[in-house]
This record gives sequence, C-alpha cells and structure tokens, in this order.
Amino acid sequence: MYWNKRVETISRDELRYIQNENLSKMLRRIYHNVPFYRSKFQEMNLYPEDIKDIDDLSKLPFTTKQDMRDNYPYGLFATDLSEIVRLHASSGTTGKPTVVGYTREDINNWAEVCARSIVAAGGSPSSVIQIAYGYGLFTGGLGLHYGAERLGASTIPISSGNTDRQVMLMKDFHTTFLACTPSYALYLADSLEEHGISPEELDLKAGIFGAEPWSENMRKEIEKRLNISAHNIYGLSEIIGPGVASECSCQNGMHVWEDHFIPEIIDPNTLEPLPYGSLGELVFTSITKEGLPLLRYRTRDLTVLNNGTCECGRTHVKMNRVMGRSDDMIIVRGVNVFPSQIEDVLLGIGEVEPHYQLIITREGTLDCLEVQVEVTDNLFSDRIKNLESLKNTIKSKLASVLQINAKVTLVESRSIPRSEGKANRVIDKRNY
Repeated sequence: MYWNKRVETISRDELRYIQNENLSKMLRRIYHNVPFYRSKFQEMNLYPEDIKDIDDLSKLPFTTKQDMRDNYPYGLFATDLSEIVRLHASSGTTGKPTVVGYTREDINNWAEVCARSIVAAGGSPSSVIQIAYGYGLFTGGLGLHYGAERLGASTIPISSGNTDRQVMLMKDFHTTFLACTPSYALYLADSLEEHGISPEELDLKAGIFGAEPWSENMRKEIEKRLNISAHNIYGLSEIIGPGVASECSCQNGMHVWEDHFIPEIIDPNTLEPLPYGSLGELVFTSITKEGLPLLRYRTRDLTVLNNGTCECGRTHVKMNRVMGRSDDMIIVRGVNVFPSQIEDVLLGIGEVEPHYQLIITREGTLDCLEVQVEVTDNLFSDRIKNLESLKNTIKSKLASVLQINAKVTLVESRSIPRSEGKANRVIDKRNY
C-alpha cells in the first residue's frame, strides 16, 4: 500500500530531475538569504550556478550542529520570521538548543513525508494511531501527528509518559498503530503484563519506532511481546523531524524520501563521499525546506545507503538502521563500542530481559566497561551455578563482538530504571 504511489514509485531518472531542480532553487535561496552560506560560497569562490547536478554536491561545504549553535537562534533561516509558522528546538546536553523553523509549505511537506512513512509501516486511513512520542519543542510527536491526520487516521495525541493511562486508552480506544521510542514500547509491554493484559486482547497491529538506535533483536522482542509488526523510522529536527526515512513492509531498510532530502555517505575522517553499500557518516541536504534549508548537514549517524530494487515497489534509496554515531560512540581502551552492538548480543540470549545499562569507569589508566543486564525472575531465583554460566556466556559473546573484555553484572528484573522517552543506556563515570 502507498500513500503517494506516483512519487514513491517514481523512476530514478525522473527523481533525479526533480532533485536537480529543487537543489538549484535551494542553493539560490540560501546564497541570497543566508549570510552564513553566502560567506562560505565566497570563501570557496563558488556560485549557485556552478552546481549543475546533484553529482556536484561534493564541491559544496558541510553544515554542522556547531554552525547552528553559532547562528542561534535565527541566523540560518532563509526567510523572514513573519513567514515562519512553527518553531521547534532539539534537546541539547549543554548550552542552548538548536532551533528549527517551518513555513506553511514546510509543515505541509512534513505532513506528507510522515503520512508516507506511516503507510509504509502498515498504517491506513482506518488506523487508530496512538502517538506516544513527546509533544512540544521536540519534533517527534507533532510531526507524526500531522502525518496521521493527513492520512485521515484517528489520531490519539497522548504524548509520552503516564503509562497507566497509555495502557487504558490503548485498550479502550482500540488502538491499532503505536508510535513511540522502541525502549518505551518495551516499557509499555512490561506495563501490560503488570495489568494482566494479553496482547491478544488488544487491537494493535503495527508500530513505528525511532528517536534512538535499536537492534534487530530488539525488534523481535517488541514484535513478540506486543504481537505487532515493528518498523523503524528515522528523522532529525535539523532536517525536518521524523519522516525523513521509514521502513516498508519488507523491514530491511528505511526508504529515504529523496524528493525532499538528498542523502550522502561520507568517510567521517577524510570527509570524502563513499559509494552505495559503504558504512560511513550520513549527510543530508534538505532541498525543499523554505524556513531552514540545510546544505550537506553532517548528522554524525553511521549507516549504509543501498540503491537496490525493493520488493515493495518503492524506488527511493534505503538506509540501514543507524549503528552508532561518529562523534559520541563509546571509546573503551581505544576500541569503538556502540550500545547497539551490545544490545544485539544481549537480546540474542534468551534468558535476559531487554533492559540493560553500560557503566564506564577508569581504574588508574585503564577503562573498565560494566554491562548490567536484567534476567528473568525465574532465572534470578535459580541456582548460582546457572547464573554464573549465563554470565560467562554473555562475557564470551561480548568479547567476541567488541574485542574487549567487559564485566557482566546480572540484576533482578525491573531493577534498571525505565525511561518514558529515550533510554539512558550509558553512564560514563570517567574523569578526563
């Protein structure tokens, strides 16, 4: 099923023509309206007219989150504030947030790509969609809200948190489609069990999950415990929010809606473009945004782009799930470690719960990684010999994948703090 079949199944040649046209308009817009970009172009002795085709993108400068912070709040806007109808801001760990602005046409396009994403994941006009992403300055809730309404689905704007209420409305309102973070989906599954509600008693059929990295094994866990098909969605506030890319029924990669966003993969060290199929840093150029069009924005997310034919019939390239980030991955004893790698190992072992925490400390000059993971109630009350065997199995598999030794601590079920938003997987106690 498609939301916009003509565009979603467009020929690659026609799609390229649209990209070239929109890129040309976007470059003229930022050159004439954004002093930051005009200065960058002049430093490189470039003019918008020098870029003839999307193959020329590599000639153009990158944009980073630091550039957005340096131009806080409106310095990168390409239109007058009177034309901005919506402001969002991304959550930052330090300092001021990065601000994004939308014109009416930007909101229209955002609703369009979110509607496509929901339908690709199994939603339809007859769906009852429970949106448990946060609303407010965070783009997650409102982006999918407008997409669901554009689709014509019954939309429940419940936002995140208040889990008992979530469970009640899920049952009473006959929710068929769930949208939230994957960790919160599992939190909801825990709550359903606590309330004695079986997934078979619900009308849930599918879900769209994102805003944090998650593994294939975590997908299987969500699907098993909620009795749904679980689909990955990707987005970031700086580009538009959720709906930049989404999985179809094939569940083997997320289609990037290339009529609005041109993706690239670069080597994060050399900054040179990499071919399809290569692991590298994802870069986006937003070619239809009016309020805040960003040129070659470095997401810092590490993934792979694939341009093969998809069985669903959609022609837009697919990106693999994000496996980590080029800037905030955990480095332990010189080894790059991604939480998703550890999650994949843990969830491949049937006797542990899908809740874990990574604690990094430094003893003298040596980094130490502790992996705390919940085990099932039955196993935790079992003999010590069995717990030791499980611990050794986990340690061995982690060492094989990570190439470093980690301390494994088995803890009781529900002893690791739950999150109603993004899960806090890593606690870094090292003093640099």
